[in-house]
Amino acid sequence: MTALPPGSTIGILGGGQLGRMMAIAAAEMGYRTHIFAPEADPPAAQVANETTRAGYDDEAALDRFAAAVDAVTLEFENIPVAALARLGRATPVRPGPSVLAVTQDRLAEKDFLTGLGLGTAPYRQVDDAAALDTAIAAIGTPAILKTRRLGYDGKGQAAIRTPGDAAAAWEAIAGAPAILEGFVDFRMEVSVVAARGLGGEVACFVAVENRHRDHILDVTIAPAPLDEATAAEAVAMAGRIVTALDLVGLLAVEMFVTGDGRLLVNELAPRPHNSGHWTIEGCVTSQFRQAIRAVAGLPLGSPDRHANAVMRNLLGDEADDWAAILADPKAALHIYGKGEARPGRKMGHVTWLFPLGETPDPAACGRR
Repeated sequence: MTALPPGSTIGILGGGQLGRMMAIAAAEMGYRTHIFAPEADPPAAQVANETTRAGYDDEAALDRFAAAVDAVTLEFENIPVAALARLGRATPVRPGPSVLAVTQDRLAEKDFLTGLGLGTAPYRQVDDAAALDTAIAAIGTPAILKTRRLGYDGKGQAAIRTPGDAAAAWEAIAGAPAILEGFVDFRMEVSVVAARGLGGEVACFVAVENRHRDHILDVTIAPAPLDEATAAEAVAMAGRIVTALDLVGLLAVEMFVTGDGRLLVNELAPRPHNSGHWTIEGCVTSQFRQAIRAVAGLPLGSPDRHANAVMRNLLGDEADDWAAILADPKAALHIYGKGEARPGRKMGHVTWLFPLGETPDPAACGRR
């Protein structure tokens, strides 16, 4: 397929902050965007050219959307596979339904990763309470029971510290099909955002360290403080995964770094990722421009960074401190345009840049 020329319309499934930042990047590159989302006044709609408000099971709306755009991408991975398949019969969809069939299901995802010979936490399939007891006997405790589908930022999960916690954990996830994962004694969580173009070329951003607060990403440090060999291995693993998935677009690969230096893959996200927001200011090509390049069939841009960085999420009412944040001339503030500031809700983020060769210091990047 010939690359989409400027003036073409890119459809984005999902209307959150990731879609918003993709739409901004697309506009900067001369593309129009059309958001498809079920919510009223989603953040992405505030900066897009068109918006369709409909459910992902509304076949008539999907057909009209497909006819109005030149290619489709997505800003979150829990779009029904059937919706992507229907859209794909009328227009290119990148990434496609085969990718989501793997990444929407934690069991399928773990099986895929281990099939590539990559390390993960030990895991077992759990379909009922008896299977949970069997899984605990095999893996041991502590462990984490996770629903196979949906769930993010700690949702859809229950910790099991002793076998006696099994019944309460099963009740906490309401008996949904699940997976039990053994506890990983890690020293650091890192991620790599990998891009793959229509011709199969791969470009990866540097591995970054992610620090969480109440199961939600708090701070990303770029680059991660890893030795050169481990950092290179993390990037190589991400490139291998994105190629094996035959994905066109972006893939965020979240990993644990164990105490003995091994890398274990935790989760995959086939879209722009919170830990890649620093690339807007810090790289030659941001993750959002890279996503647009991929869906439009353009050559990928350089992921090289021209600065080190710290990115901090603004959760809940922390975004109300916008004036104090902007009093720091080195703070790059992004507000997502969401209405209600609920506790734990991602309302924006701030990025601070540091010269290459200087260690990024989160302590120097303010929080009230």
